[in-house]
Amino acid sequence: MIKIIFKLLSGIFPTIFVKIVFDKLTNPQIRKLREREIDVLKTSIENEINFKEFKIKTYEWKGSREGVLLIHGWEGQAGNFSDLILKLKNQDFSIYAFDAPSHGYSSKGDTSLFEFADLVAELMKRYKVRKLISHSFGGVAATSALYKNQDIQIDKYALLTTPDTFLERIEDVSIQYGINKKVIKKLIKKLEKDYEIRVDELSVSNFVKVIKVQKSIIFHDKNDKVIPIERSLNVHQNWKQSTFKEVEGTGHFRILRDENVLNEVIAFIK
Repeated sequence: MIKIIFKLLSGIFPTIFVKIVFDKLTNPQIRKLREREIDVLKTSIENEINFKEFKIKTYEWKGSREGVLLIHGWEGQAGNFSDLILKLKNQDFSIYAFDAPSHGYSSKGDTSLFEFADLVAELMKRYKVRKLISHSFGGVAATSALYKNQDIQIDKYALLTTPDTFLERIEDVSIQYGINKKVIKKLIKKLEKDYEIRVDELSVSNFVKVIKVQKSIIFHDKNDKVIPIERSLNVHQNWKQSTFKEVEGTGHFRILRDENVLNEVIAFIK
C-alpha cells in the first residue's frame, strides 16, 4: 500500500521524489558493528588521512607477506571484514582497510560512487598493493578505480558478490520507494548533469574488459536477496581473467563470515 501511495505521489511531485532517491544514493545508512568486529579493529594501527572534504579512517595490520587491500560495500565498513582479517593475519599478510567517505568512523557528508572509487585508487597507490578483496558495492568502486587508472596492475582479486550496472542500482532504489519511470528519467538526468557522466556506461561488466588484473574469482550466493546472482554472472562472462564460484546458505552479508568461503578466498590470494 505504501508503494502504491508513493507511486501516485511521485507522479504528482516528481521533483520531490527525485530528491528523495538522490539523497538515498548519496547518504549511506551505516549498520552498527558487532563487538567482535570492533575488537578486531582495535588490534590495527589506526590512522586518518585527508581526502577531499573528508577525514578517512584507515586500518593496518603489518605482516611479512605482501599487502592486501580490503574494500567494503556501500553502507558497510572495514569492521565487516573482521573474520577475514583474522585469517589473513594467521597467514601473515599485510592488511589494509578503510572506512569510505561518510561510512564507518570516517567523517560524514554527501558522497557518491565516484568519490568512493577515487579513494580506492588513491589507497591502491599509497599502499602499493597487488591483491584486492571486495564485498558487494566495493566491487564497483574497485573496478571503476582500475578502469580510470590503467597504470595500476593487480595480481589477484577476490570479489564477495558484486553488482553490475549503476542503472540497476537506481532501479533497485526506485522499486524500494515505488516511484514511477518519469522520476527515474529525471533522476538520471540530474546524476548525469551533476557528475558529468553517462549512467548507461557505468557497469562493472564494461570495466573488467580492460582493467589490469591477472586473476580474479567471484563468489556469490545463489539465493542472495540483495544482489541477484545474475549480475555477478554477467560480470564473470565479460571478464576472461575470472572464475566463478556459486555458493549457498550465506546470503549477502553472511558470506563475509562463512568459513568455507573465507578459506577459499585465502587459498586463492595465496
